[in-house]
Amino acid sequence: MPQFLLELFSEEIPARMQKRAAEDLKKLLMDGLTKAGFLPGGMETFSAPRRLVAVVEGLPERTADVREERKGPKVDAPAQAIDGFLRGASLADISQARVVSDPKKGDFYVADLVKPGQATPDALAEIVPNIIRNFPWPKSMRWGEGTLRWVRPLHRIVAIFDGEIVPFDVDGIAACNISEGHRFHGTGVFEVKDFEDYEAKLAAAHVVLDREQRKAQIKADAQTLCHARNLELIEDEGLLEEVCGLVDEPHVIIGDMDPSFLDLPPEVIRLTLRVNQKYFVVRDPKTGGLAPHFIVVSNVKATDGGKKIALGNARVLAARLNDARYFWDLDRKASLESRVPKLDTLVFHEKLGSVGDKVCRIVALAGEIAPLVGADVAAAKHAALLAKADLTTEMVGEFPELQGVMGRYYQLQQGGSEASNQIIADAIRDHYKPVGPSDQVPSEPVAMAVALADKLDTLTGFFAIGEKPTGSGDPYALRRAALGVIRIVREAVVRFALAEKSKDNGLLDFILERLRVSLRDEGFAPDVLEAAFAIPDDDIVRIVARVTALAKVLKTEDGANLVAGLKRGANILRAEEKKDGAAAEGIVSDALLREPAEQGLYQALMAAESQMEHALATEAFDTAMAALAALRAPVDLFFETVLVNDADAAIRQNRLALLVKLRAVSERVADFSRLAGT
Repeated sequence: MPQFLLELFSEEIPARMQKRAAEDLKKLLMDGLTKAGFLPGGMETFSAPRRLVAVVEGLPERTADVREERKGPKVDAPAQAIDGFLRGASLADISQARVVSDPKKGDFYVADLVKPGQATPDALAEIVPNIIRNFPWPKSMRWGEGTLRWVRPLHRIVAIFDGEIVPFDVDGIAACNISEGHRFHGTGVFEVKDFEDYEAKLAAAHVVLDREQRKAQIKADAQTLCHARNLELIEDEGLLEEVCGLVDEPHVIIGDMDPSFLDLPPEVIRLTLRVNQKYFVVRDPKTGGLAPHFIVVSNVKATDGGKKIALGNARVLAARLNDARYFWDLDRKASLESRVPKLDTLVFHEKLGSVGDKVCRIVALAGEIAPLVGADVAAAKHAALLAKADLTTEMVGEFPELQGVMGRYYQLQQGGSEASNQIIADAIRDHYKPVGPSDQVPSEPVAMAVALADKLDTLTGFFAIGEKPTGSGDPYALRRAALGVIRIVREAVVRFALAEKSKDNGLLDFILERLRVSLRDEGFAPDVLEAAFAIPDDDIVRIVARVTALAKVLKTEDGANLVAGLKRGANILRAEEKKDGAAAEGIVSDALLREPAEQGLYQALMAAESQMEHALATEAFDTAMAALAALRAPVDLFFETVLVNDADAAIRQNRLALLVKLRAVSERVADFSRLAGT
């Protein structure tokens, strides 16, 4: 079946936008084709610095005719109704309709309509311009006197279906069959007839169209160059994604930098190379430290093997690193303690005061949390006081990503190498952690105390002023802060009441919802979480233990069957409470227990309640769940042999009280009514 090739050729597309743009093009094109009645056999999209490309396989030459039956009025309807039917169905005369008989409704007219299919080029000529005019670029621009908005000036549109140009234009840019290759190494424009021809001519014109192929080539060539010098490439997937969008044909070069720069903190060197220059960093495997070399990816194939390019980049890098050295030397002239007053000049939030105000709050909170995590109170307060001081340094001003990291270096430089100062320095660095799902949490108690204090202060502060996350926005990263609290608490087994620290029911609900989402992502079933979270609790460690134990017992035969018994009892109670309009009472009279099965259930309940009381007091949820699961046999026997709705009202009420007792005992660990199927 015929193929459709589309190329949107423009000035350089920002590297960070290319991958998403290719995904958007695929979705928009698929949506447009589907709406028009097409079912493509396959579609691929590509992105490169100056082009977005789509190739669609398996399109028919036209869409199929659409047949429709349109029901009309009865045959004896007024002339006005029949005329309206004729106009709506585009019929010239009522004789063009057929009469259908219905035993109940009588005879009525039906029009058999046929909507002719559309030629594929005509459909594409409508779909593609609409996509181009409404493309969802994060940022777009206009140029010249046209009205079209595109990420960068759009120069050419290749649109070929089955070897022929699809006739349309967008803002004066007519579709064509002409493309071009590399800006510097290409040989000018060329005609294309299909995707195979297009891809081959692009490759000959020094354009590697496939993004993944460019990435693989960059990585392989960089590793080869490093291996030749007994070095190791420090892999950086994020940088690789960006760099592959800067080149049509990658040429990887290794350069040298002045070894004297290696006395700078390695994080400074790596960030300078990565952020400012888009260079990959190299490691010396013998020392484990950075090597005085870098990897640069060029879009130009140099005749000298890249020597001049490497030298030019080395000069630019030296200037950047000299700036970093200046910041490093200047910042170390003042201690972190001396910088703390300057935090009063930095605004944290107009309603929450300065960064200095925030520091005062986290100092107090860190002191409260320290005993809970086994940290020295004085050390936790000292670390909290200094935690934000590096925000006033030149280095962090240049590289905000290094906040905390530089604070650690400055504290080690100024505070000595004693173990106590090392703990303070590490806490300054680690109190921002975790900053993402793959980041580690602080492991040292002082760092944990400061990290929790910082995150809880952020959460309580923004909730207090009404700046809560919405479904589409979280500008203050409160979800990340909540997940950070959860991860620290879980991994360090920190015990404290969230309600006391949050001082806001909305915030408590927000943190517990983040915990629920986190546990769901770990594989716990939604209904298990619903059942466990129904028990009021604000201790994260205890909640997780409850969820884990419940999920475990439900996988056993006794646990699963017990749920069915609890469901049956709950249904009976619901029906009675609905009938009487009041909750059934749970006071059981021994004297009214006539049947062996109800006596056995009551005794089993009392024993289980006693076991669970001790287990729950010690938070042995596995033991509590096991005690509950042991009720499976007496519950089954009760419902098999005992009639709850006995004719004797007193006996009936006593049996209902027994079911209330059963429900109350089970709800000590979870609300089983919320489990699926109950």
